[in-house]
Amino acid sequence: MENLTLSKFQKNSENPFIKQAIEQVQKNIVKKYKTATNTGEKAILKAYDETTGEVLGHTQFIRQIEVDEEQFAKFYLSNFSAFFDLKPQAIKVFGYILTQLVPNQDTFYFEREECMNYTGYKSDKSVFIGLASLLSNEIIARGKTDYKYYINPMIAFNGNRITFAKTYIKKQKSNKISDPNQMTLL
Repeated sequence: MENLTLSKFQKNSENPFIKQAIEQVQKNIVKKYKTATNTGEKAILKAYDETTGEVLGHTQFIRQIEVDEEQFAKFYLSNFSAFFDLKPQAIKVFGYILTQLVPNQDTFYFEREECMNYTGYKSDKSVFIGLASLLSNEIIARGKTDYKYYINPMIAFNGNRITFAKTYIKKQKSNKISDPNQMTLL
């Protein structure tokens, strides 16, 4: 395999994976409803019609589970094969990248010295080999600056991709520039 350098990879002003990620998320959205099980009758509140005694409705309680999203990232099995051809340096660098992911954001900032401390590498070369391998396998993409990168949300993401996709669609719609001489009817 040829030696890849970071400069061979295009810089991007927005996440190049986003369009495909939104399509995949929208294709896979499934709404599920789950009622509490093993709930005693005393925990269910019911509304009755006073004249007929008919049950008009009831409520059930749900249990909320807290998750520390700062140390949480999801890996999506449908694209897990992207990791199969990674160089060993890329695995360590990706471990560092996971610590940089902010909940519900597709960007992260890459600090070379922090990465070297995290991975234990003594030279830049191993870090750059790892970055190049992650770039060539489309797990990450370069941003406009040397320290800004995008994570491919089809492979790994810190947060809820559905919320992220909906936010991105809303953001894109509001960014459209209209002709100031054009009258808006709606």
